[in-house]
Amino acid sequence: MHDPRETKLAELLVNHSTRLQPGEHILIEAFDIPPSMVIEAVRAARKAGGHPHVIHRDARVMSVLVGEGDDEQFDRWADHDLHRMKDMDAYLGLRGGFNINEMSDVPRDRMQSWGKKYGQSVHMQERVKNTKWCVLRWPTSSMAQLAGQSTDSFEKFYFDVCTLDYAAMDAAAAKLRDRMNATDRVHLLGPGDTDLKFSIKDIPAVPCCGSHNIPDGECFTAPVRDSVNGVIHFNTPTIYQGTSFKNIRLTFKDGKIVEATSDQNQESLAAIFDTDEGARYVGEFAIGFNPYVLEPMMDILFDEKIAGSLHFTPGQAYEDADNGNRSDIHWDLVLIQREDYGGGEIRFDDETIRKDGLFIVDDLKALNPDALGG
Repeated sequence: MHDPRETKLAELLVNHSTRLQPGEHILIEAFDIPPSMVIEAVRAARKAGGHPHVIHRDARVMSVLVGEGDDEQFDRWADHDLHRMKDMDAYLGLRGGFNINEMSDVPRDRMQSWGKKYGQSVHMQERVKNTKWCVLRWPTSSMAQLAGQSTDSFEKFYFDVCTLDYAAMDAAAAKLRDRMNATDRVHLLGPGDTDLKFSIKDIPAVPCCGSHNIPDGECFTAPVRDSVNGVIHFNTPTIYQGTSFKNIRLTFKDGKIVEATSDQNQESLAAIFDTDEGARYVGEFAIGFNPYVLEPMMDILFDEKIAGSLHFTPGQAYEDADNGNRSDIHWDLVLIQREDYGGGEIRFDDETIRKDGLFIVDDLKALNPDALGG
């Protein structure tokens, strides 16, 4: 049965997110996605005058390909897909998944090798830099379970989140971008012993309002690489490279993570930060404000947009907000500062701009949930 919500979402992805133009080629990479949504994306691309190309992926197959693959295979795989990506003007990553832990059995050395040989060359270096791209997470029963909702309720929530008025959000986020571009010192306070200071001076701020992620709702920059000092205690559970973590606490000295603890999988946590030198430095600082995303669900494309949150990202910096940090990892770790999660403040040059998850300065109040429609 045709679902008009899928048509609306596909048209948003093609026309707003990737801004597909007549004659352009778009790669639609679908991971465990219903054929009906892929078909709607194909039709939306054709309606815009573009040329759609489709890859179907299966998470269980991917876990075997990566887990039992060798470096020679990864090199050839990357070379083949890199050639295709270079022929594309735009990219849509439609990412579903029936089990968030599907990759948890993949040996760490295989995951790291695949990330370096395939992820870096095909996605970080080519797709991110040279295509108009957008990545979307698709709702599944497992996501509904993580969100504590029925499948029907979660699907309604999902389409509300993904098809909100991103143009209005973009206009409001421009004020936050201007604030961040004028800021030198940032001070974060929050639950536990969170007390972190760093500079964002002269590093551009970039609003994200439906252009690269759906759902969206953040403004990101990066800290000056060696300026980070203090402690940050993340109160949002996370999953990275197939492994789950809770209550990650990081201590920084002159930009570097010098202590890292978690309530679970401590050995895996240390291994991630030992991936390379840049893994112990931060490549992104972002403030989240999607009015419909309020609770964590172990899915970073949602969790990093939570209203009243921020994320701090060990690893690779983005080119459009570049502090020079380079790494094979990019791990968005989320801290919720709303009152129901323990509260907290964001201070720019000693002025509190957000307290307990709500913007309190006049020029940013349009980013609060009640103003954005939440």
